Amino acid sequence: MDIATKSIRSLPNGKTLDDLIMRETREVSLAVMNDEELYQWELENLFGMGWNLLGHESEIPDANDYVVRPMGEDLVIVARDRQGQIHVSLNVCPHRGMRVALGEEGNAPAHKCIYHGWAFRPNGDFIGAPVEKEQMHGGLCSKAELGLKKARIELYGGLIFATWNHDGPSFEEYLGDAKFYFDMLWKRTDNGLEVLGAPQKVSIDCNWKCSGEQSGGDGFHTLSLHRWLIEAGLFRSDGDDPTDLAPAMYGINVSANGHNARCIPIEGTFDIAKKMDASKMSLEDRLYKLAPPGIHKELVPQLQKHLSQEQIELLVKSPPQVGGIFPNLNFLFVYAPQPDGEVLGAMAIHIIVPKGPHRSEFWTWMFTEKDTPEETKEKMLRNAVQQVGTSGLIEQDDTDTWPHISLASRGYKGRKDMTLKYQAILGESKPEGWPGGGKVFAGFSKDDTQWEWWEAYYAAMNKTYD
Repeated sequence: MDIATKSIRSLPNGKTLDDLIMRETREVSLAVMNDEELYQWELENLFGMGWNLLGHESEIPDANDYVVRPMGEDLVIVARDRQGQIHVSLNVCPHRGMRVALGEEGNAPAHKCIYHGWAFRPNGDFIGAPVEKEQMHGGLCSKAELGLKKARIELYGGLIFATWNHDGPSFEEYLGDAKFYFDMLWKRTDNGLEVLGAPQKVSIDCNWKCSGEQSGGDGFHTLSLHRWLIEAGLFRSDGDDPTDLAPAMYGINVSANGHNARCIPIEGTFDIAKKMDASKMSLEDRLYKLAPPGIHKELVPQLQKHLSQEQIELLVKSPPQVGGIFPNLNFLFVYAPQPDGEVLGAMAIHIIVPKGPHRSEFWTWMFTEKDTPEETKEKMLRNAVQQVGTSGLIEQDDTDTWPHISLASRGYKGRKDMTLKYQAILGESKPEGWPGGGKVFAGFSKDDTQWEWWEAYYAAMNKTYD
């Protein structure tokens, strides 16, 4: 952390980032969860100029398929053309500002604005206006200039990311050292992932950063907010008392560019792995008996084709089970032991979509590897629905806390004097032989990676764009 760097931008009320994010003491003013001007700044710097997850290519498998998705508060059309290429275009007609695609999904060889009939191809190009001979689009702009605004896109393991920053860092540069860990989740089989249905969506009365900063690697709340996981015997605990400390709190947290992954040994999480004496298993035995989340035994040989030996060893010993991509993506690749002893996985990705300083939408996609047997896909979907998302037992806990934080930020005293504190720092401690890069924090989960999220927030918000 370079605490010598100072904020070069200020809000209309005169406050700077340094007034809100106190880097010397690792505190963040609660006012960040309430300020309208800061929110508008975030829409520009984070959601306008940063990379946004919009979905997965398996949601639009055929030519002319499309979905409408958010980039901050801008809606975009994500469409596949006849050549199979995916395009992302602003869902705003350049004529009079009308929304072009009114539904959430569909199949259309052309998108036609209902207001004045201007039409556009799936790639965003302008086709024309009604009564072609009258040239109702005028003569000042060419047809090439009247297309929908196009975003820059990147496909990563089938996931669709986009940004309005056409000259900024590539997506690979954006991921940095985190790519080593994320490749183990999204780029590991021949045919990749597929979505299990449309994304779940729920509206929450909270500032988007309540979820965003938690996705920065908050593991500590598991001991209190999710204590029932220990009490119900779903997580291991030390000793006979189910309220004892969960060994799953000990692992390796990694952070790079504000992205993070929490790598947790399976034998520290589930009794089934302890009973199987997983620590003494060979790598091959672990691959087949305790396969990584989402990997069916039939897919194990494909890991060798797509991942390095170091990645495979990490994936079966201390896999990235939870983590996030800055600023608003959270993933879960968690083990799901079955009553018959089979160990499957629940695979999900969330985004928290800003809808103003006091409201957000929480989106959840469920995934499986495309080549997974259908019976196993059904089990994985059932596991995911039970644990995560709108109806998931785990995330019902999380979404209950965020509105209370937002409400506290709206009070005079709360936003004036209260701070979010990230002062329980473990410090960098990379285990010997650790294969991945980034900042590595081994031991009990503390505030390190969440503070790295705020450092990334500070850096991204401190930029200026012409």
